[in-house]
Amino acid sequence: MGRPKATLTFGAETIVERIVGELARRFDEIVIVAAPAEAESLPASIREKALVIHDDTAYPGPLDALRRGLEAAAHEIAFACSCDLPMLDAGLAQALCGMLDGYDAAIPKVGGKLQPLCAAYHRRCAAALSALGSKGVMRVREIIGAVNARIVDEDELRRFDPEFRSFLNVNTPEEYQKALRLAGLDPKTASQRSRR
Repeated sequence: MGRPKATLTFGAETIVERIVGELARRFDEIVIVAAPAEAESLPASIREKALVIHDDTAYPGPLDALRRGLEAAAHEIAFACSCDLPMLDAGLAQALCGMLDGYDAAIPKVGGKLQPLCAAYHRRCAAALSALGSKGVMRVREIIGAVNARIVDEDELRRFDPEFRSFLNVNTPEEYQKALRLAGLDPKTASQRSRR
C-alpha cells in the first residue's frame, strides 16, 4: 500500500477508527496491538475506546500480535481482526464469538480461503500461538492445526454478512478504491485526504 493501512481515510475517519467504532457497538473491550511507533501515533479518540499495547519489536507478524491481544483480553472469548477491514460488521463479529460453543476458534472460510484475522478465539489459544511462534511459525492460519477450530462456511456467514463485505481487506490501492466505492464514498476525495 505504501503507507500504514490503518490510517487510510474511510469517510470522515480512518480505517482503524471505523473498525474500533463499529466493534464498540457490540463489545465492551477493544484491544489494539500495534508496532511501537504506531501505538504512540494513534489518535486520542482510539486510546479512549481501546487498550493499546505494542509489540516488543516492530513488525514481528500477525501471529505474535494475535497472541499478545488474546493475553491482554479480559474476557475468555475474543474477536480478532486485522486493521485493514474497513467494512467489518460488528454483528458478524459477535455471531462468530457465539459460534465457539466448546471450540477454541471459529474461523470463517470465504472464497475458499481461511480468514484467521477475522475470527473468534478463546483466550487459551494464546498458548498454542506461543508454541507455534517458538517453532518459527509465522503464518496465523497454522493455528488451525494447533487448536480445536470450527471452520465457518459461507452459508452460515451469509446470514450475517450476505455480501461478505466484512472480509474485504485493503492490501493494494485498487482494493482500497473498491472498498470506498462499495461504501458509497468518493475514492478521489479519500485518496487526497489520505495523502495529507
